[in-house]
Amino acid sequence: MGVEKMSVSFDLELGAAIRASATVSDQSVSAWLAEAAANRLRLDGLGGALQAWESRFGTLSEVEVATADAVLTRASKRRRRAA
Repeated sequence: MGVEKMSVSFDLELGAAIRASATVSDQSVSAWLAEAAANRLRLDGLGGALQAWESRFGTLSEVEVATADAVLTRASKRRRRAA
C-alpha cells in the first residue's frame, strides 16, 4: 500500500485538540487524521445508502431509527470491550 503525503491547515484550537486526542489515543497525528478521514468516508457512504433506501422504501420511522440506534450502541460497546 502506498502513502500520499498531504499538507493540511487547521485553526490553532482545532490543531491543538487533534494533537491532544492523538496523544491520548497513542497515535501519531497522521494516523489519527487518517482514522478520522476513514470514519468520515464511511459515514458519507452510510448517508448515501440511507438516502437510496429511503428513496426506494420511504422514510424510516422513529421506531426504526431508535431500533437501529440501540443496535449500533450495543455493537460499539462490544467493540470497545474487545479493544
